Amino acid sequence: MLRLTLFTEIALDRLPASTVPFFISLKPNLVFLLSCISLLLVFFSWLQARQVRTLHRSAARAGAGGIFVHRDTPDNNPDTPFEFTEENKKVAEVLEVAPMRVYEVATFYTMFLRQPVGKFFIQICTTTPCMLCNSDSILEAIQNKLGIKVGETTPDKMFTLIEVECLGACVNAPMVQINDNYYEDLTPKDIEDIIDELKAGRVPLPGPRGGRFSCEPAGGLTSLTEPPKGPGFGVRADL
Repeated sequence: MLRLTLFTEIALDRLPASTVPFFISLKPNLVFLLSCISLLLVFFSWLQARQVRTLHRSAARAGAGGIFVHRDTPDNNPDTPFEFTEENKKVAEVLEVAPMRVYEVATFYTMFLRQPVGKFFIQICTTTPCMLCNSDSILEAIQNKLGIKVGETTPDKMFTLIEVECLGACVNAPMVQINDNYYEDLTPKDIEDIIDELKAGRVPLPGPRGGRFSCEPAGGLTSLTEPPKGPGFGVRADL
């Protein structure tokens, strides 16, 4: 407060004499305003230091896809000797580059998986279009069905669940990707049935579960309803 008061006094000394009375009348309010700004700056610095989640944090930064800080595990801890995996060595051999170059790429891009995942890798999209179509209910159904949370693998190593950003099938939201297949237009019952089929050793039919073909409009086609006319259609005869 003393520093702010001194700042105000110095500012008043530099003003033209004719305007000093006006600014002197504002002095208490000015000091109060500067005090509030100072307190706000301190508060936001404290928030940043504590890494409190704000509206500007993405799902990934908030830990939706797993933490970005190392945690010791039985197969990855200070006593585990560093060694390139066989997969790392194979890629380096095929590309004819040093193994460290492959390791650098794999550790830089988060979509490369360096930890074992289950036989069925469930990636649920929770970006805005899917979220607006109630992807939260799909995520909850998966967690309840498998008894795991985001970033975890079932004890039998059959299923791994993660949240991902947009998978490019927004018109078919909500949707999940399981291994190489997309399952779309989902309801909680749909995803439970899909998991049951996978447990039974069957591969569910990929695509929309609501009856429509691919990403056609749910109400039927409104354009492209007949075969194309072919080359030259609509073109002037003299061209």
